[in-house]
Amino acid sequence: MSTPDAATARLLVTCPDQPGIISAVSTFFYNHGANITDLDQHSSDTQDGTFFLRLEFQTPDLDCSRDALENNFRKRVAERYGMQWHISYAAEKKRVAILVSRHDHVLMDLLWRVSRDDLSATIAMVISNHDDLRAEVERFDIPYHHIPVTRENKAEAEAQALALLEGQVDVIVLARYMQILSPEFVARHPHRIINIHHSFLPAFVGANPYQQAWDRGVKLIGATSHYVTEDLDQGPIIEQNVQRVSHRHSASELRALGQDVERQVMQRAVRWHLEDRVIVDGNKTVVFVK
Repeated sequence: MSTPDAATARLLVTCPDQPGIISAVSTFFYNHGANITDLDQHSSDTQDGTFFLRLEFQTPDLDCSRDALENNFRKRVAERYGMQWHISYAAEKKRVAILVSRHDHVLMDLLWRVSRDDLSATIAMVISNHDDLRAEVERFDIPYHHIPVTRENKAEAEAQALALLEGQVDVIVLARYMQILSPEFVARHPHRIINIHHSFLPAFVGANPYQQAWDRGVKLIGATSHYVTEDLDQGPIIEQNVQRVSHRHSASELRALGQDVERQVMQRAVRWHLEDRVIVDGNKTVVFVK
């Protein structure tokens, strides 16, 4: 999936399902000079029905300003259909903060992809409870903040991190950050914190899950990326993947394969969030990818 053109804008919509929504939306943008280049929609199969839509359009030939476009859309379309909606612009790259502990495989993959413009984002900062990865991060000219976390200072450490993040980032990525965030921290960034973990949870919790998996002779390993909620590892799932393994793999080989799956799953989840492809629906997500 290529990096979006800077002239691209995106509309996300959630509303009660009823006839005429697509016609109203597409006609509105046509009348304002927008060229629609992608449109995807989904209707839930519940009795009341919820309609989800993602639309990409090109902005060079718009006949009004962005503010006027959004104001007109709200009055002429959104209010009529009871929409929750949002328009974003690809030229305005989302600002990302990465929280990490000592495992660097997910972090380094994201840093490399952003540096190569494979992911359209600006990494505003990296925050870690250890100082091990400072040199690796600063090679990318990204600020690195070391905030040690202990049982005694956890509240103070979170407050320090929140102060750094306040107004500076659009999304937070937990790239194997081995700390549990408090409900208060999560509430400050609803559906804007993305986590990754191996899919052995809850069967193989604690230290060295890949050794535990090898001890049990697993045949599949995998990873899950999800939005963080106050319920640990229970948030809406964005992406998952698995890798088949066998008795021929050692515990270290399982770990290497598992970390590769974690990198793949996280980069897709982050990409889809950055490109406004995800709509949260309760404890589920609608992800518009082809």
